[in-house]
Amino acid sequence: MSQASIKENEVDIVIGAIHPDLTSFMNGWRSVFSRFHLIIVKDPDLKQELNIPDGFDVDVYTKSDIDRVVGSSSISFSGYSCRYFGFLVSRKKYVVSIDDDCLPAQDSTGDFVDAVAQHIVNLTNPATPFFFNTLYDPYCKGADFVRGYPFSLRTGVACALSCGLWLNLADYDAPTQALKPGERNARYVDAVLTIPTGTLMPSVRLPRTATTAEDCVVEMAGAIKQQLGATDPVFARAAEAMVEWIRIWKAVGSGSPGK
Repeated sequence: MSQASIKENEVDIVIGAIHPDLTSFMNGWRSVFSRFHLIIVKDPDLKQELNIPDGFDVDVYTKSDIDRVVGSSSISFSGYSCRYFGFLVSRKKYVVSIDDDCLPAQDSTGDFVDAVAQHIVNLTNPATPFFFNTLYDPYCKGADFVRGYPFSLRTGVACALSCGLWLNLADYDAPTQALKPGERNARYVDAVLTIPTGTLMPSVRLPRTATTAEDCVVEMAGAIKQQLGATDPVFARAAEAMVEWIRIWKAVGSGSPGK
């Protein structure tokens, strides 16, 4: 497949602000953030005013904006969930989300790692989920496919989602993090790896009629409610919240650039 190109004006960076003073955070990312449009969503539970340094193309949204746009809803936008409001109001094709307590990493030589640029590279290069590749990224500079990789699969497929991992605080799920509060991840690994198909949530099977992200969320909500709803009320509430999110998404007009 041919490689696409992403222009900087096609990207929004969404920041969920749960800390009032964003000065060190914004200045730490200045060389990156100054190239893009920023959406900062203030945690509706945060009482202090936000302190944002000058020199950025930024729109700031607060609780009053959330109430005005979303209206009456069971969806919570408190804490880092406030970032999801940024996804609702963005009209860009690509959205990069960065927490306000994350600072740029450094590679093994001490150079600054432009995480946003790496995500853009990942999204413009094909993913290779159908055959496991023992090299991390066959599309990076100087690399190639390993011996035995089927030629028919080397064109890959479009990359829909690019995810990064934290340094310092280990990127665990909440229960594991609670059990290992002192665990730290200190080694930067310069690697991009496609997750092979069938290894992530292999129990989830969606019908071919689900051709949009909205369709997929509704299908998963139905499966969660049907298969897990009777075991614990939390699953039924989660399924209802997923359906409610799609209702809000469509009502706001998200996913419709320029609308």
